[in-house]
Amino acid sequence: MIHIKRVYDPHEKGDGQRFLVERLWPRGVRKEALADANWLKEVAPSAALRTWYGHRVERWPEFLRRYRAELAAAPANWAPLRAAAKRGSVTLLYSARDVEHNSAVVLRDFLDAKR
Repeated sequence: MIHIKRVYDPHEKGDGQRFLVERLWPRGVRKEALADANWLKEVAPSAALRTWYGHRVERWPEFLRRYRAELAAAPANWAPLRAAAKRGSVTLLYSARDVEHNSAVVLRDFLDAKR
């Protein structure tokens, strides 16, 4: 099972293996707070795509298309997530304020479709 959660939310027992799926380290979060999480920068949207999107909801449909294309072109980047999900629960950690329009939502749905 793949869950998503804001990086600022407390760690819970049911989180399973945790992965930070952001290209940049989240503001205000100490490294010790995420000592149990693996940081997979490469699976996050490219810097160019992230900058272009800028969390502008009107760009969401195009962001989905572009980010899915980036994911499809680089399966080695998300393979560790898929392998971990086969072994048990996985939580993707993201830092965006918008809980519906963020890259972790896209990544979770992309990985679910690959099962």
